[in-house]
Parts: sequence; C-alpha cells; structure tokens
Amino acid sequence: MAVARDIGERRRRGYAPFAAVLALFLIIPAPLGANGARTIALYSIHTKETLRIVYKRNGRYVPAAMQKINWHLRDWRQNQPTKMDPALIDLMWEIHTELGSRVPVHVISGYRSPKTNNMLRKTRGGQARRSQHLLGRAVDVRFPDIPVRRLRYSALLREQGGVGYYPTSATPFVHIDTGRVRHWPRMGRQELALLFPHGRTRHRPRGGGAITRKDAVAARAGNPI
Repeated sequence: MAVARDIGERRRRGYAPFAAVLALFLIIPAPLGANGARTIALYSIHTKETLRIVYKRNGRYVPAAMQKINWHLRDWRQNQPTKMDPALIDLMWEIHTELGSRVPVHVISGYRSPKTNNMLRKTRGGQARRSQHLLGRAVDVRFPDIPVRRLRYSALLREQGGVGYYPTSATPFVHIDTGRVRHWPRMGRQELALLFPHGRTRHRPRGGGAITRKDAVAARAGNPI
C-alpha cells in the first residue's frame, strides 16, 4: 500500500518516469515487411497532407520515395523542400515502430528555410540560429496515440542526436535531430539515470557532470515499481 501511495503521489506531481521507462522495454517492435521493407506514414498538421510510403528495402533507400518524403517535410511557408537526412527518417521510423503507434507521425515542423527560421526567431523566439532544421536534419513530431513523455524517452535512449521536449506547447511535441547528442530542457539526474541503468550516456543531467552506475542504482531504489 505504501508503494501504491508513493506511485500515486509522484503521478499527482506529474513525475512518474519509471513506469514510462519500464514500458519502453516491454514493447516488441513490429517486424519489417517483405524484403526488409520499411514503411513510414506521415501527416502534416499544417498542410493536412498525408503520405504512406515504403522508403527502404533490403537496407537501401528508395530514391523516389525519399523525394516524396523531402517534399512532405518541406518548409510549408515557402513551399521549399530540401534533401532530408535519411538517418532522420530511420530515427522517426524506429521510434514510431518501437512505441507501437497505430497512426501516422504528426509533423509539426520539418525543413526550415533561412527565411522562415529568421522570421520565427524574430516573432516567436527560441529557434537556434544554426538550427538543425536548416540542414534537413530535424523534425518536430508527435504521435497522437502515444504520451509525449514516452516519445521523448524513446528518442533519448537512442543517443543519435538532439531531443527537445515541449509538453506544454499548444500542440505538445518532441524535437528529434541527427546532430550531436544533447537534450533540452535537461532532465534531473535521477530521471536520466532511470533511462540508463548502466550509468553510461552522452546525455548530461541538469546541473552538469555525467551520471554514474551509483546514480542508476539510487534512482531505481527510489522508484520501486
């Protein structure tokens, strides 16, 4: 009963990471299609366009499919596409598959032209001057049938680039990119340690320094679910 009360209290505080982390490890990824085919489904919340396409077969990207993905992820304000990083498409596919989402990836932002990025920096703020969006190496996404916290955790575990977390946005989303490994806002030491039980990660917690095996053991002891 004490454990149940403790879990309930953490949930009321909006902090119950261990259950979400545990759920990630209980998911069995969906199998690949014939010939190792990878199919990705996308939905642009701005243009209302949808795309469902096999973009990879036998470990090779399908050029025509990648062109369609480039267009779908274009700067919709300028109607301007770029060549998106194929590794970013793989990253989206892996997270979407692992989490078992049954609906298309909802895309809030893909490529951003310099003109659009500068405009957003002046009118909204928060956009990096050298944003990975400018390089076709970033997307802002959400999966409507998956809690945004779990999407964040899944992206962090891969250590394949940057992960931004925006749960209080009008449309909650997670930024993922294929740049250097980092995340924002930075997580507390305990929450990050829950994700990496061996105490090794390139991510750094709030306050700096690296997490350790000792941090991971302490974090699990404090979350006895």
